[in-house]
Amino acid sequence: MADQNLSTSDWAVLAFLTEGEAHGFRLAGVFGPEGELGQIWKIQRPQVYRALEYLAAENLIRPTRQEEGDAGPPRTLYTVTAAGQVAVREWLRTPVAHLREGRSELLLKLAFLARSGASPRLLLKAQKKVFAAVLESLEARLEVSADIERMVLLWRVENARSALNFIQQLL
Repeated sequence: MADQNLSTSDWAVLAFLTEGEAHGFRLAGVFGPEGELGQIWKIQRPQVYRALEYLAAENLIRPTRQEEGDAGPPRTLYTVTAAGQVAVREWLRTPVAHLREGRSELLLKLAFLARSGASPRLLLKAQKKVFAAVLESLEARLEVSADIERMVLLWRVENARSALNFIQQLL
């Protein structure tokens, strides 16, 4: 079952480790400004190490060995536990609840599914239902709104429509 106490950074680190063992320095590079996943979600080096400590304390990952670094102390490599594998599989098929999470968590999930070669279809279909319900609710509220509330709702309605269009294009 997906642990609701994990942050997006925790999930990103955990999901990356399902691809193979890695150390914090490697993770910081992958999620850095120039990293392959940093364009979706940036994680600063101290946050990476906090995530590793937390995930290990939750028994979702475990240290496997140490590796000599080019400079500095040896680097600890981590791997995902069976519980961590289960949690990531569930996280990858669970749609995000809020539109604002589409830019970060949903894109991360889609990226990890693509990296693993898994189809995003089930996630996208579930996400489409969630965002369609959000859009319906926003449109109902829009009909009875005025002034600043109307302006904010119009913004959110257009974001919901855009998110649904994005999902439809991927499907």
